[in-house]
Amino acid sequence: MTPLPAPVHSQLSDADQAALTDLYVRGTPVNTLRAYERDLLYITLWREVAVGSGPVWPEREEVALRFILDHARDLGAAAPADSARIAAEALIDAGLRKSLACPAPATLDRRIASWRAFHRMKNLPSPFEAPMLRQARAKARRAAARPRAPKSNKPIIRDVLEQMLASCDRDLRGLRDRAVLMLGWASGGRRRSELSGLRREDLSLEEFEDKGLIWIHLLETKTTGRDMTPRLVLKGRAARAVARWIAAAEIADGPLFRPISKSGRPLPRRLSPDGIYQIVKRRLELAGLPPEMASPHGLRSGFLTQAALDGAPVQAAMRLSLHRSMAQAQRYYDDVDIADNPATDLLE
Repeated sequence: MTPLPAPVHSQLSDADQAALTDLYVRGTPVNTLRAYERDLLYITLWREVAVGSGPVWPEREEVALRFILDHARDLGAAAPADSARIAAEALIDAGLRKSLACPAPATLDRRIASWRAFHRMKNLPSPFEAPMLRQARAKARRAAARPRAPKSNKPIIRDVLEQMLASCDRDLRGLRDRAVLMLGWASGGRRRSELSGLRREDLSLEEFEDKGLIWIHLLETKTTGRDMTPRLVLKGRAARAVARWIAAAEIADGPLFRPISKSGRPLPRRLSPDGIYQIVKRRLELAGLPPEMASPHGLRSGFLTQAALDGAPVQAAMRLSLHRSMAQAQRYYDDVDIADNPATDLLE
């Protein structure tokens, strides 16, 4: 892993600086650390090609402004000798950029947010706080505005999920895939990183025999920290599917969802997020549906879309999906065809 910029303060000892760096790493979500690492690689290479040297701390305002300007236009029409195009091509060759097209505003915002975080780690002022830079970012965001692209082509609503579940056999692989799909959907639409990271210790089956309930404690999600995530409940068919997988695979501790060997035995390591992706694609295909129809995020969008179709209040759905923003969760409700909106049947 590429080391992140270490916190620096003139009055800190080497030991204190090392402890502070360790605190940053332990107190930052894993996915955020990965984003920081990739953004640092991106910023470093861009600066080496565009400016001629790696990052300096604090960054100069004119360099930060050039970064915004270079990422606020489509470089496909730029001259081959254009410095912004040359830097973009180097980033493409390194696998850090997809094309010469103008990056999405959210992508630029995330990279700038990482750059600002690196300055905070070093207790230094960020150039992006300057009025001219703030105004340039706002103009760049407006100039590159585009329709929001869905993370999954289509939501996996209940009817689609049932078709995918019907493709799951009673062998170990089928039991696992059924448990992954049902827990991922019914517990509020879990992200694939959350499914992959679940451990047996995160689930309580104490009330399963009497009440048919399984309690889930997610240690960490994209929107909640370790001290903020509430318990989630799984009931009915979904709870039974997870209990069958645990019993059949004899999982007493460790990763909840695991790869299956060629001989049909569960392996000790956890199923990767890509493994979750492959399960969704495979089950769509086995159900006779186009595998490109949906991604694992379709479980999340499908849960919220189905909640809207069934007339469940958005606040109730958010308690399981763990969305922090009402506006973000409401988007899934707004995507429901108005003819399917339960409010249109009030007179009936």
